[in-house]
Amino acid sequence: MTLKHSLPLLALSLTLTGCGVYKKYQRPTVETSVYRGDKIDTLSQDTTSFGQTPWRALFTDAPLQALIEKALQQNVDLLSANLSTQQAEAQLKSARLSFFPSLTLAPSLSAGKTEGVPASYSYTLPVQASWQVDLFGSLLNASRSTQAQLLRAEAYQQLVRSRVIANVANSYYTLLMLDRQLQLTRSAAELAAHTLEVMQAQKDFGRTMESSVQSARANLHQVEASIPEIERQITTTENALALLLGESPRTYSRSTLEVQQLPSTFAVGVPAQLLSARPDVRVAEMALASCYYQTNGARAAFYPSLTITGSAGWTGALGQAVSNPMKFIASALGSLAQPIFARGKLVAGLRVAEAEEEKARLAFQQSLYNAGAEVSNALALYEASEAKIKAETLQIESLEKNVEIVETLFKTGKTSSYLEVITAQQALLQAQLSQIRDRFSKMQAVVNLYNALGGGAQ
Repeated sequence: MTLKHSLPLLALSLTLTGCGVYKKYQRPTVETSVYRGDKIDTLSQDTTSFGQTPWRALFTDAPLQALIEKALQQNVDLLSANLSTQQAEAQLKSARLSFFPSLTLAPSLSAGKTEGVPASYSYTLPVQASWQVDLFGSLLNASRSTQAQLLRAEAYQQLVRSRVIANVANSYYTLLMLDRQLQLTRSAAELAAHTLEVMQAQKDFGRTMESSVQSARANLHQVEASIPEIERQITTTENALALLLGESPRTYSRSTLEVQQLPSTFAVGVPAQLLSARPDVRVAEMALASCYYQTNGARAAFYPSLTITGSAGWTGALGQAVSNPMKFIASALGSLAQPIFARGKLVAGLRVAEAEEEKARLAFQQSLYNAGAEVSNALALYEASEAKIKAETLQIESLEKNVEIVETLFKTGKTSSYLEVITAQQALLQAQLSQIRDRFSKMQAVVNLYNALGGGAQ
């Protein structure tokens, strides 16, 4: 059968059986009710989202802004993600060029020698062309799959950017928490040292016993022993921050925990917004789209492939340009290939592609569940931290009054045991440290919620 007679059959086959391989990806039906109603309440009905806030408007602390700017320029993971995006762009250009014919200049020179006859030399200067006609979408699906991979690389780049901003902010707020803990612990050590001096003086005047002096000294050493650990944690956190900034470990200037201002009310948006706002959800969906087109490509492999080749150029004999001038030559060939004995291999390839597509669909759904869980967890942490801070504020007020009362009783001789004073001071210090940790947890919850809603990706 000639190519002229086979083309109508190919067109008919394409109409009846091949249209499915040309369909574009459509988002599958997935469950989007991923927020906990008891944590979101009516906020889930808001069409705006806290994640749409520009990061500079959220993190207004000048030293923190400078650190985030530096991280966005120097973070190694983000730079690597940028390169991956550039690679995906180059791969997409290559895939699109496959639709065009390939041209090759293939000059050749041949020599022949027969006994008794002078050697003869001939040459050809042809331009060869080859074009694969995309009858059943093999090239189209490959190009669409590559385009989905580019979108996936861009979404991953945004994902890394969002995480870098959140990690820098959390590291910075950790340093502020540790700075405040160190300041408070040093103040407690100074108070314990002063108390020890007072106790020693009272012992010298016979107003207290040696056991009270030793209790005061032990309390001082206990407080002093916690200072090196806090300093170690500060150094470790600064080192981790340096890694985020892509530089060697060093000390970073910063403000204080008390001056930080973060929002206290949030709108998380409707759950469906996670489909477009969360970079990791877009990464999962573009992976699904790429697998969808690879499955279409596996189906297209069952159909015939048409390749058209041709060449045109000049040929002639060297040294005989007058008697045998060069001549123009041209040829064309169309070849149609239909798989026959490779059906088992093609079926296996299709099943593998379909399995990969189903795995990608499950991963896409799981990414939505993860997003909803992170939003719910961040809101739960914020609510719990806020409630604990309110209770701890009242607790600290009571403990401060208790320390004053116990110290007054001891100084006036109404109680002879200094253990009550030490116990009251230790309880106050622990309550103050606990409140600092909960203030940090509240700030961390805001950062986590911002990241969970896709904040900072743009």
